[in-house]
Amino acid sequence: MSTTLGAFIAGGVAACGAVTVTHGFETIKIRLQLQGELQSKKEVVRQYKGVFHGVAVVLKNEGPKGLLRGLSCAYIYQMTLNGCRLGFYEPIRKTVTTAIFKDPNVQSFGVNIFSGATSGILGAAAGSPFFLVKTRLQSYSPFLPVGTQHHYKNAWDGLRTIYTQEGIKGLYRGVGPAMVRTGFGSSVQLPTYFFAKRRLVKHLGMEEGAPLHLASSTASGFVVCVVMHPPDTVMSRMYNQTGNLYNSAFDCLYRTVKTEGILAVYKGFFAHLARILPHTVLTLSLAEQTNKVMRRIEDRLLSQSLREKV
Repeated sequence: MSTTLGAFIAGGVAACGAVTVTHGFETIKIRLQLQGELQSKKEVVRQYKGVFHGVAVVLKNEGPKGLLRGLSCAYIYQMTLNGCRLGFYEPIRKTVTTAIFKDPNVQSFGVNIFSGATSGILGAAAGSPFFLVKTRLQSYSPFLPVGTQHHYKNAWDGLRTIYTQEGIKGLYRGVGPAMVRTGFGSSVQLPTYFFAKRRLVKHLGMEEGAPLHLASSTASGFVVCVVMHPPDTVMSRMYNQTGNLYNSAFDCLYRTVKTEGILAVYKGFFAHLARILPHTVLTLSLAEQTNKVMRRIEDRLLSQSLREKV
């Protein structure tokens, strides 16, 4: 087992590799979520008609740059979020399991869910300002705008502008729904991944390796998307608002459902699925490999006593 620091680094590196591949779908997901904001179905002009239509429209009007808006912020956010999520999950799980069952090796589904949610919430809170700017950069389009438009030159300009105009409070706008969203996703991502992995080994006789990691990650990614998408839609709208369009996450949810219907919370679901399935597969599969690399590095560089401390 690698150290907490090693797991943090491995998780962050794995997530950055995954986000490089899936960032374009995240851009389309956000624009679909913002399209027709607080408008009835009759009033909405559908500029983006789905995942692949959205990709085609953005490439035609903005080029690859349009799909990759906010990628630098995504890297920092993924390092923070998944570093915390994958780095703190096992220490939290072991601590809670030991406190309850006196044996850190006991597998409790409830404890696993709690550990996943807690580690995800910590990461979401730490990385929220970067996700805020990333969302605003991705929603911006000089050709087919949806939602409120924020014209930042780059990620750092966005952070500086928000801090200058709104202070620290502005940088953490929407952190509440972000923590709920990530808590929901994290509470099921790792537990369902390890649950699927154990079942595949037990019932299908699969052995440790890429096929097992791929199958377990796919199952985990689908469950994460179903659970996480409604708070994700609320978070995207809270992040992208100017002023106080919504008083709170509950106000956003209530007005969205009232004006656009209950299915509005699942706007952009298939774009989210197109992003999160490969993202989860790549993150968890790469994390397995990067963890192995980190363990080898630690074994060479750190003494046993030092590894236990970090």
